[in-house]
Amino acid sequence: MGEREEAGRLPGEIVEVYRSPLPGSAERDPREIVVSYRQPDPREVVEVYRRAIPRRGGASPGRNVSPRSARGGQGRRRGLYTFLLCAAVLVGLTAASKAVDILFFRDEWPLQDVIYETNEEITIPSWPVDQGASLALTRDLGETLTAQEVYRRLNPAVVTVQCLTGEGVSVGTGVLFSEDGYLLTNYHVVRGGSECFITLDSGYSMDVRFVAGDENSDLAVLKIPPEELTEAGGLPFASFGDSEQLTVGDPVYAIGSPRQLRGTLTNGIISAIDRDIEVEGRTMTLLQTNAALNSGNSGGPLINERGQVIGINVAKYMSDWNQDSVEGLGFAIPSAHLERIVNDLLKWGEVQPEPRLGVQVVTDAQGLLVKIVDPDTAAERAGVQEGDYIIAAQGQATENTQDLFRVRRTLYVGDELTLLLRRGTETVEVVLELEEAVS
Repeated sequence: MGEREEAGRLPGEIVEVYRSPLPGSAERDPREIVVSYRQPDPREVVEVYRRAIPRRGGASPGRNVSPRSARGGQGRRRGLYTFLLCAAVLVGLTAASKAVDILFFRDEWPLQDVIYETNEEITIPSWPVDQGASLALTRDLGETLTAQEVYRRLNPAVVTVQCLTGEGVSVGTGVLFSEDGYLLTNYHVVRGGSECFITLDSGYSMDVRFVAGDENSDLAVLKIPPEELTEAGGLPFASFGDSEQLTVGDPVYAIGSPRQLRGTLTNGIISAIDRDIEVEGRTMTLLQTNAALNSGNSGGPLINERGQVIGINVAKYMSDWNQDSVEGLGFAIPSAHLERIVNDLLKWGEVQPEPRLGVQVVTDAQGLLVKIVDPDTAAERAGVQEGDYIIAAQGQATENTQDLFRVRRTLYVGDELTLLLRRGTETVEVVLELEEAVS
């Protein structure tokens, strides 16, 4: 220690030295010091340890020399080695924490720092499309339920999804939407999969077949084959509500298998609606929630307080450093978008493009106003004019843009769309022949 004191402080280092008193005496024990090394700013303690002063000239009269003090320079070197070892461990743990953070959220499709390979072929045994299955939304809100009632109603319809991929096992969540065994999950849960099975809330496991999926919307449909259904008995399924009836602040729940903890319930609120998030170069319009979503929640249901699925959990923001984690920023695919996509997958095995109307509209105090009519489009050919108010589409009242888009999601290229317009004091009906797809 004397050599260190003579040499002075290390650059940027503060060294505090003091001696502890002898028991029952005010004198200091010459054998012991406490050394505390600190970094300049912030004054964070890096390492604290105790050791006896090395005795160069032998023991003091009347006192025993501890084995540690007798080793002299060897003890000093071991202290240095201990310090260096601790520093190395800290560096290693920091690096490992970063890797774990990235891997931990691998199946949640993080929105930052991790880019996934696309176009990985799915070779899970298939199930044919166009078998008459469909997904329908209910717009009847029903009664408000407690959290316990929501869980009892929905948890039996929520399953853990595990798929064997070239990189290991991908784990996510799925939700049954028909009594004959159709279920919905995220595409990235099954991407690259060769085999797939699900586990019910009862713990019963069964193989599933791949029906169809769409990577752009990150949705996939799976099917439990009839032979598995016979063994499992009757299956419960979830009711899907209308996400367009949500408002910011509405209570919501998530059920899933985070870290393979099957049947985990978390709660929160709707934090934002129609949040545009860029994922892998494309924009997804999602619900934002502060309900806790973690690795394994992918593909699971976001549920309103009526016990209806109003979204499929797909992503959360994350940081690549654990000490700067991001919490309460989860996202779900709105159920209003699911109906069209899932039914296309069930019937054709792929998503069909929506038709282009050719109008740009805004909602003002008087209703749904046509701001711009694009040239050489269905709207222009039908006689729609700027300044018109669209008061109905296909016989359904249109008070805002969501009402018009809801009708458009039911139509395909080649269909006709009847619009009822208010033009000044007149009411005009026009028919759009939808010959062009949305690009």
